[in-house]
This record gives sequence, structure tokens and C-alpha cells, in this order.
Amino acid sequence: MNIEQEITHRAASIEERIHPYMPTEPGLQQTVIDAMDYSVFAGGKRLRPMLMEASYRMFGGTEDTVEPFMAAIEMIHTYSLVHDDLPAMDNDEYRRGKKTTHAKYGEAMAILAGDALLNRAYETVAQAMLAHPEDSRLMRAFAILAEKAGIYGMVGGQTVDVESEKKGQEIGREKLDFIYRLKTGALLEASLVIGAVLAGASEEEAGRMEQAGTKLGLAFQIKDDILDVTSTMEVLGKPIGSDTRNEKSTYVTFEGLEQAQKDVKALSEEAVSILDGVSGEHDFLRELFLYLIGREK
Repeated sequence: MNIEQEITHRAASIEERIHPYMPTEPGLQQTVIDAMDYSVFAGGKRLRPMLMEASYRMFGGTEDTVEPFMAAIEMIHTYSLVHDDLPAMDNDEYRRGKKTTHAKYGEAMAILAGDALLNRAYETVAQAMLAHPEDSRLMRAFAILAEKAGIYGMVGGQTVDVESEKKGQEIGREKLDFIYRLKTGALLEASLVIGAVLAGASEEEAGRMEQAGTKLGLAFQIKDDILDVTSTMEVLGKPIGSDTRNEKSTYVTFEGLEQAQKDVKALSEEAVSILDGVSGEHDFLRELFLYLIGREK
């Protein structure tokens, strides 16, 4: 398997299937709709919906029940990036080689676009639940999505991250691990668990997928820290060295570059080991996990 070609192929397919879930009816609010579209379709590997679909297929899912959830998690991930780029947060003007949403549409419209994407995500899942009221798996998956995106997941991690950047407030490794586990790991966990749940996996199997997602999320964020030090804007598609300029503590700050690289490898291998302990065909998932070790952007 050529993993890069497979990722590109799957990402294109996912993008095509996500598109119908975006708003299409024109109106006086067209600017925010344009900003939503710009944000969602500005690039990216569609990693979270890709993980979700692969997990769904791994546990025997064969229908399109997973697709609204794939669209929803990509909307939630995108809204988090739009808000993360805002002047009040990281104040980045480029992402994936393009102007960030606030740089193109203004700060107010970027806030609204992020809000709209989060609401559209929940609306999308709610409509799927209404279409299949007899399927309790959809309700369980919705609960997982909401929790992992909220104060006990991504938003909670982002909160601690923002507070930790206040001048004079030091951050320790324990708090950094908490931030990474929630801010980055929560949506990766959600992707793997929701796919499993929608396919009818057992509680134990879903739990194992969550554990794999936790390890993957830590490895993914540490790799981001490494790339912020070692990559270039041309490769990464956004300014590098922002963590250093903002005097922000990262995994590289605590452990050094060499140890950080070793830990990415170790955590990725742990995630693969957990995956290998679960029944079901998962060749692509396994390759995807390993690919993330060596990614350059």
C-alpha cells in the first residue's frame, strides 16, 4: 500500500461526501456561508473523518450511517482551527498556505463562521438521528461527539492552554499532557470511537479504540511541536517558530528535540499495538498511524 496515495484518494472522496452537508441555500447571511466554505475546503488531509470511516469499516460497518458524523467532526475540527487562529488566540495569518479565515473575512466574521460550523455539525447529526430514530447507536455517537468537543474534551484543553499562556504563569509537564490529551487527542479519540460505536462494536472494543486514539493524539501533537521547530513555512503552510515567539511551553521545551522524536515513535507504536489487539481488518488504520510519525506537515 502506498499510504500517501491512499490518503490523498480517501481525502478527495471524503471531501466530496462532506460537501452536501454544508449549507447551500443563499440568503442575506451569504458572507458567513462563504466563510464556512472557505474554512472547510481550504485544504487538509481529512484525518478525523478518515479515521472514523476506517474504524467503522474495521468493525464491519457497511452503510452510509457514518457519513453525517464524518462531516460533523470535520466541521468541529475546522471551527476549532478558525477560532485558534484568531488574534485573541494564536493570531496566525496563514494556515495550509492560505490566509486564515479572520485574515480574509475579518475577525467578527471568523468568530461567526466558527460558531456556525459548530452549530451546523450538531444540526447535521440531529437530522441523521431524526431520519433513523430506531437506531440508538446514533444517539450514543452524538453524546460522544458532544463530550469530546466540549469542556471535558477539546474546549477544556484549549481553556487550560490559553490560561497557561498568561504572563508569569508556569506550566508543568502534567498540565501540558492534560492540554495535549484534550485539545488534540479528544477529537482523534472521538473519530475512532464513534466509528466503532456506529458499526456495533462492544463497549470493550470501543474502549480500546479510545485508548489507541489517546496515544495517537499525544504523538500527533508532539510531532506538531517538532515541526514548529524543524520545518519551514513553505512545507508546513503556516508560520513556524510561533511557539518560541510566544514563549509557549511545548513538549520540545521540556524534553528536547531528540527525546521528543523518540517519544513520538514510542507513542505511535503503542497506539498500533493497541489497535493490533482488536479484532477486525485494520491494515489501512495501522499504516495511517505509522505514517503520522514521519509526516512533514
